[in-house]
Amino acid sequence: MLAGREELLAELDARLSGPVPRMVVLSGLGGVGKTCVALEYAYRHLAEVGVAWQLAAEDATVLAAGFAELAAQLGARDLADARDPVASVHAVLAGFPAPWLLIFDYAPDPASVAAFLPPAGPGRVLITSQNPDWPGQVMDVQVLNRDVAAGFLISRTGDPDRTAARDLAGVLGGLPLALEQAAAYIQAAGMTLAGYLSVFRGREADLLTRGQAAGHPATVAAALGLALSRLGDEAPPAAGLLQLLACLAPEPVPVALLLSDAQVAGELAPGVAATVGPLLGDPVAAGDAIAALRRYSLVTPAGDGLVLVHRLVQAVTLARVSGNVVGQWKLAAAALVEAAVPADPEVPAAWPTCAVLLPHARAVLDLTSGGTWRIARYLGYSGNYPAARDLFRLIADAHRDDDAYGPEHPHTLAAQHELARWTGEAGDAAGARDLLAALLPVSERVSGLENPDTLAARHELARWTGQAGDPAAARDQFAGLLPVREQVSGPEHPDTLITRGNLAYWTGRAGDPAAARDQFAGLLPVYERILGPEHPDTLTTSANLAYSTGEAGDPAAARDLFAGLLPVYERILGPEHPAALAAGHELARWTQRAERDHGTA
Repeated sequence: MLAGREELLAELDARLSGPVPRMVVLSGLGGVGKTCVALEYAYRHLAEVGVAWQLAAEDATVLAAGFAELAAQLGARDLADARDPVASVHAVLAGFPAPWLLIFDYAPDPASVAAFLPPAGPGRVLITSQNPDWPGQVMDVQVLNRDVAAGFLISRTGDPDRTAARDLAGVLGGLPLALEQAAAYIQAAGMTLAGYLSVFRGREADLLTRGQAAGHPATVAAALGLALSRLGDEAPPAAGLLQLLACLAPEPVPVALLLSDAQVAGELAPGVAATVGPLLGDPVAAGDAIAALRRYSLVTPAGDGLVLVHRLVQAVTLARVSGNVVGQWKLAAAALVEAAVPADPEVPAAWPTCAVLLPHARAVLDLTSGGTWRIARYLGYSGNYPAARDLFRLIADAHRDDDAYGPEHPHTLAAQHELARWTGEAGDAAGARDLLAALLPVSERVSGLENPDTLAARHELARWTGQAGDPAAARDQFAGLLPVREQVSGPEHPDTLITRGNLAYWTGRAGDPAAARDQFAGLLPVYERILGPEHPDTLTTSANLAYSTGEAGDPAAARDLFAGLLPVYERILGPEHPAALAAGHELARWTQRAERDHGTA
């Protein structure tokens, strides 16, 4: 299959056109089309070479036999020791009057073919290998992008359904052998692309063993299964790691992070712990396992500390494991992801880790797990309010419907509270207010009037009451909450400070910006002393002080405050965070107001 390979062939031609003998290694996952590219290159250059020969390089004995056959074809037995066909071929090729091309197909590693590579002569050597660790020029043969893969499926099957073709190309991960195999099966079975896609989603492992790809003797399951079998014999911990990775999402995986906590071994099933337990907390052992996987291109680097596993490698890996053992590996993956999710997703420094763990948490963690809860909070704190709302809706429903929790369990109520909060942040203040109005009496009855969860519900109800258009009611509700907060938590507890900040805010919104300014001015140094000058709550207080200063009649001072605050927001939260964007908007607004007032004066 050569769809989408013209650029690769052009680059290969350029690399093999220099001084001779020149060697290039085509590396990539089994089924990605390395041999097809090599043979197409040979076909296109047959007129230029006097000898073109393909050698099976997977086994040294078979490779030596291939050299004996080539020696006979070259008439080399009379020129060198007939007992050493490799030396005979090298001698002929060193003095050959025309260019030549040797293809070493499916070579395991550099050592396996080192003695067979011609040392001299006007030739080119092309090697295909799953192992990317070669000296010299290595070209990574990638899977096809979705549009190219979809175009191949349409052309090969005659089915013009581009939507189904793109969807099928996506689930097959652009792997050329899988695309060929699917197209062959569709034609043989008289199916449509959409029909095959529907069946594949339910019986992926079965269909990966069916459909004979043109020019390829093996199915995807067989091609990948061979590499998996060898891996299991050579490096059992690496094979176990691959089973673990197969349970995760087909997205980049922070392997070092997942394997960093040796204490997780106690949570794993005995057979799983025996296999991957030695990798936990041992970066050298983990690195060796990754290196073993890379020798077969079963994982590819995807950034600093990240590896990517093709979705079909995942499917074939799990299909080779019995059902109950698959369950143990999935539980192990969940335990490792749970342990890796940062404990405080409110801190911006934790966001990159949360971001890379997000797809894997959604793939393996239960909705009632603490890790899922922390991931949902990360979504909200990092500014993705709709995603946080949607995930907390699922979390709240899961807690409500789980017999271990039920509708009035404190965790269920807390999840409903989070749902209300992020519903409001996503733009539906009235919806948040109504959810909290229904939640508060249940929380008071179940948990008590002074329970922290009840007080948090009162806080959020007051906030979203104001956001929904009643600032005076919000001010009064916060004024009633503040003495309870001070009594229960103390005057400088973060919850008390947040209530003070909201009382100041809604005081201003209710028509008294000067009083709001004074309250924020008294609150800011307390925040800076307790939480630090760059904590999100401190920054919010600074922004509110700047705003209320402007509203109280001093736009120039508001402008200067926002001018100092904006670069801090952009550095700490990122320039696209909603708070940074809002600060930029306010800076522009008060700059305009100050210039207008100056001009009037």
